Amino acid sequence: MPDYQTVRNSSIPVAPLTPRQKWDLAWKETVDPFNFASVVMAAGFSQRGNQTPKYGEGDAAYGERIGAAFADFGTQNFFSAGVLANLLRQDPRYYRKGPATGVLRRAAYSVSRIAVVRTDSGRSAFNSSGVGGMMMGIAASNLYYPSASVRGTVMAGRLYTSLLGGVIGNVMSEFWPDLQKKFFQRKP
Repeated sequence: MPDYQTVRNSSIPVAPLTPRQKWDLAWKETVDPFNFASVVMAAGFSQRGNQTPKYGEGDAAYGERIGAAFADFGTQNFFSAGVLANLLRQDPRYYRKGPATGVLRRAAYSVSRIAVVRTDSGRSAFNSSGVGGMMMGIAASNLYYPSASVRGTVMAGRLYTSLLGGVIGNVMSEFWPDLQKKFFQRKP
């Protein structure tokens, strides 16, 4: 699983990303095959229950759901890691605590990173770029979602899904290297 956004050892000082590097990160995250597989799977769950967006049934509807889910993911990356991270001088990367910290503290930290971000100067701040980017991406989705799916409750559901996805991504960024080392590394 590629993980472009994680700083694996946050105890070592890390230079802030340049504006170009932030845009490159947004692009890599958008076109990453693992994330595309996640988009296809999410569209499948939506298709199975004919959930929002209300495209209907069949292969064509499934294709529309894949396109909409990929556009959702791309616009949110564009606004959060590209536009807002640069304007607000926030670092879109996840800074991992690592195994030297207890499991519960690491779990709480990874969840908190939805609301807290490191600025380019190294300080902590409200994650305006991440949360704002999600909200801007969801607002942009009203341009391509069917009118039956452009309602406040539906948009709140998309925000919830995006926030949950962010939490899951952070937890994976925090603990996946440990799981990989323990279970998937070849022994000499």
